Formats: sequence, C-alpha cells, structure tokens
Amino acid sequence: MVSYQITQWSHELFRIQVKPGGSYVDATMGNGHDTLFLCELAGETGNVTAFDIQEKAIHATEKLLKDNQMEHKARLILDSHIHMDKYFKPQSVDGIYFNFGYLPGGDHNLATKPETSVEAIGKGLKLLKKGGIMALCIYSGGDTGFEEKDCILEYLKNLNEKSYIVIVNTYYNRKNNPPIPAFVIKK
Repeated sequence: MVSYQITQWSHELFRIQVKPGGSYVDATMGNGHDTLFLCELAGETGNVTAFDIQEKAIHATEKLLKDNQMEHKARLILDSHIHMDKYFKPQSVDGIYFNFGYLPGGDHNLATKPETSVEAIGKGLKLLKKGGIMALCIYSGGDTGFEEKDCILEYLKNLNEKSYIVIVNTYYNRKNNPPIPAFVIKK
C-alpha cells in the first residue's frame, strides 16, 4: 500500500486530469520536487515554468533538475507567483501547481501570505485552458498559521460553479492540522 503524503496524492490526481506534453506552471518552486514532477509530465513536447522569490529555491531546483537530466525542460523564474500573468497569455496553461507555506529548510519568515496567495490563485485561474487543473497543497498551523488556509478555502468556496469544479480533500483521521489537498478544474 502506498502511503500518500500530500504531494504524492496531489501528483496522482493532477496526473489523472492533465494530458502529458502540456504547458505547466509550478507557482511555488521550493526545492523543485513539483517542478521535476511537472517536467516528467511535460515529456518531450511540453514545457514547465516555475516561480519562487528565493534564490535558494532556484539553486536547489537547478541541482535537482540537473541530477535528473531535466534541466532543459524548465524555465526557472526568480519572481513572485502573483506575477505569473506577465509570462503567459490567458487560457494558455494546462496545469498549475501550488505548494503553500515556506521553503523546506529555508527561512520560515518567508512563507506565502494569504493576500498574495489568493491573488496568485485568481491570476492562475485566468491562465488555465478549458479542462485545465490547478492543484493546491494547503498547510496550516505552526509557522504558517490558519489565516492563509481559511482565506484560500473561502476563495475556492466562492468560485463560480458554472466555471469551475472545486474538490477539497481532507486527511480526516489525522491530528495536528494536516495539510489539505485541493483541486480546481476549469470547465
């Protein structure tokens, strides 16, 4: 039996929805594990663009991609995810992946924030093609607090049901504020 952590679970559900070889965005690059996953999904014909505000994230991702012979597959951008709309036209992206919180092993004071996270989600939804998916790994408690989780979930709850399908999963029997995997599919 596979023991699904939030990213493993999100990767599997993301993979089901998207077609291989698409255009993908890692909105929160971190150490590059989601970027690598998206590069594998992109294959030879697709592309990946990843964003982060920390040079440490860029360097960690460059190394991970190089170690896996995928360095040619991704464009790594030192910029906030709230600016992703400057790099893409509306309805040009097949999938977007968010992993909120802070860079593992990094400065916990440089975590994603409620206002910018919700803004980035809104901009990302405009970039998605019809049938595209957005995966959101939402953390709370400890360093990140509950405000970001609550703001994101409230935003998702109020998306137009004629335009989007929103699925929020729960680790129902886990204690200590488990992460929440959520998905938005553009109709």
